[in-house]
Amino acid sequence: MPIPDKTFTRDEVAASAKKLTAEGGDDAPVLFIIDAVVYDVADFLDAHPGGEFVLRQVAGKDATSDFYNLHRQEALEKYIDDLAVGTIKGETPSIVRPKPGDLSLVPYAEPLWLSPVFKTPYFNDSHRRLQRALRQFVDTHVKPEAIEKERTGEHLGQPLIDKMAAAGILHMRLGPGKHLHGVRLLKSEANPDGVMDGSEFDYFHDMIAAQEFVRPASRGFQDGNMAGLTIGLTVVLHYSNDAALQKRVMEECLTGRKKICLAITEAFAGSDVARLRTTAVKTPDGKHYIVNGTKKWITNGVFCDYFVVGCQTDKGMSVLLVERGEGVETKAIKTSYSAAAGTTYITFDNVKVPAGNLLGQENKGIYVILANFNHERWGMACAVNRYSRLVVEECLKWSHQRLVFGKRLIDQPVIRLKLAKMIALVESHQSWLETITYQMCKLPFDQQAKHMGGPIGLLKMSSTRMAHEIADEAVQIWGGRGLTQTGMGRVIENFNRTYKFDAILGGAEEVLGDLGVRQAMKFMPKAVL
Repeated sequence: MPIPDKTFTRDEVAASAKKLTAEGGDDAPVLFIIDAVVYDVADFLDAHPGGEFVLRQVAGKDATSDFYNLHRQEALEKYIDDLAVGTIKGETPSIVRPKPGDLSLVPYAEPLWLSPVFKTPYFNDSHRRLQRALRQFVDTHVKPEAIEKERTGEHLGQPLIDKMAAAGILHMRLGPGKHLHGVRLLKSEANPDGVMDGSEFDYFHDMIAAQEFVRPASRGFQDGNMAGLTIGLTVVLHYSNDAALQKRVMEECLTGRKKICLAITEAFAGSDVARLRTTAVKTPDGKHYIVNGTKKWITNGVFCDYFVVGCQTDKGMSVLLVERGEGVETKAIKTSYSAAAGTTYITFDNVKVPAGNLLGQENKGIYVILANFNHERWGMACAVNRYSRLVVEECLKWSHQRLVFGKRLIDQPVIRLKLAKMIALVESHQSWLETITYQMCKLPFDQQAKHMGGPIGLLKMSSTRMAHEIADEAVQIWGGRGLTQTGMGRVIENFNRTYKFDAILGGAEEVLGDLGVRQAMKFMPKAVL
């Protein structure tokens, strides 16, 4: 809703405060100015979370600096339609009010390829169309629910899942492939044909999707938003031995009617997947497996219908698709990020699974799991980089508006040095990410499994080390607000509290670093100094 056309002079606003003091009365206006817009908060005094006194202190004054020292822009957007009564005569608001879908104008807030100044060999018009449509979708449909459910711990709602399914977003979450062919992506009432056909979808489109869904800055909800599908349904897509089963499960999950997750990790075996203790014993007639064991820290497990389970079979490890039913029990695990993620402890008690639910070859499940790890770890590197960039944007904004000892933070050389370090880390890792992504676009899936495990492992390891450095610097810049879950520092606090998930999930930093070096050793010539 537009701001009313009525205009005031600054003297009129100041005079209203004097009149309020002299006459009082519940119906007297309580006016102040924020960025050339005049607000009347008389009817909001009792509802103000900070109390009535704070508002009366700024009555008649320009409260722009006071407001932005205490509140995010989104707090103003929430009330502007109800409380704005006009503008200051001869002045126009100067603070940017981004609309859903807008790119940020803050330097380094967007990857360089989105800047009209910089050129790129990797991204074309289809990537830009997808990014614009996804930004609009996330800002409009995902972000409000993400922020709310990150706070409450509720799982994402079916209406949002249905919207994502209808827009082809669930198809996109699996990465490029034939499952996307013929799917028009990001269809809407305004654009019934969507922005592109799924057959054009490559790993750079995949990167865009992974990064745009991070922007609500709600790390638990981010994983709760069908992360299990991203890392679980891919196994069914690539390794199912039963075409009818594959078709049914793919259709159920890609329409959002059913949910799926990857269940590998156990209390006994995290990154060391070869030491899993969950067992799958074939029945004498060979028609079923009987699964027994437990899984821990399984993302989305509490609300899933299907579980892609790593098990020990007679001569090695195998992967089975287990459907929720008799003998399957799930319960939520409390972790340091939001319960919206659906982190789960799973018990399998004599669960009868058809032999046709084997994914890949029996006793060779380790190859299935390792191949699947590449896309998961690459996606996590995409997400870590984008969240880190969002933190940089928050720090740049805050350092320009926060006044300390009579100066803006940005006017302090030590703050500029911190920002320089953070920007350099984000930009260098984005460049490395784009290089790896290009190789993924050019190498077939089986070659990716052979050659990309080490480089992707090193990329993820380095990305989470980057996040560690950025979280540390960001909290120092934000002070106490960076440790507060609500208000100005919400994004910083969430990042600082949750970035370690990416350093552990999908393979710990130390394990992935070792993987990268060991893979390099396989190709090491007999070179000497």
